[in-house]
Amino acid sequence: MIKRINPGSRMSAAVLHDNTVYVAGQVSADAQDVKGQTELILKKIESLLAAAGSSKSKLLSATVYLADIKTYEQMNAVWDAWVDPANSPARATVETRLAAPKYLVEITVIAAV
Repeated sequence: MIKRINPGSRMSAAVLHDNTVYVAGQVSADAQDVKGQTELILKKIESLLAAAGSSKSKLLSATVYLADIKTYEQMNAVWDAWVDPANSPARATVETRLAAPKYLVEITVIAAV
């Protein structure tokens, strides 16, 4: 079974296959700093996981993309307050140019259902 969540012509926000949900890279330009963007992105991720029948306690892996690695600690402060410490995922954080200068953070996750 494949279920697409918030599908579009280019991509779906998340795709559920068997017992795994793949959440596309989430961004938010509704905040002007890394902390605010990270908070909003994690809320989006939580909502997408719930729509797939999953939750942050079932995260398997996460990739965090930062426009500037100097903001690593700011992003981590929000991440650490959000993530389930008893069920933390495998995670990578990389510095890269994002799709537009207004995006400071992008996060993608994979979770069990």
